[in-house]
Amino acid sequence: MRRSDLGEFEEVVLLTVAVMVPKAYSVIIAEELERETGQPVSTGAVHAALQRLEQKGYVSSVLGEATAERGGRRKRLFTVTALGGRVLTEVRSVRERLWERIVPPTMLEWS
Repeated sequence: MRRSDLGEFEEVVLLTVAVMVPKAYSVIIAEELERETGQPVSTGAVHAALQRLEQKGYVSSVLGEATAERGGRRKRLFTVTALGGRVLTEVRSVRERLWERIVPPTMLEWS
């Protein structure tokens, strides 16, 4: 995978799908991201990211059962695919290697 294949927002959406399975759908993902970041996250932005992730093969989706809370409409539930899991592992490894190389005095200057 080329790193440019996964944007930062797509990465956090993909991570949130992994956290929220088996109840990962766009509304709950947006709510979780808002909780974690303290920033507003639109359901539309999450939905668009999920579509891109599905096109790339990083997530798959199925329609869940109709629910009364949605007026009888069905939720599209997402799960991380094996490829998506490998991509997340690779991204995490790159980030960890870079963090490990930061000299401790540099981190003290950020405080």
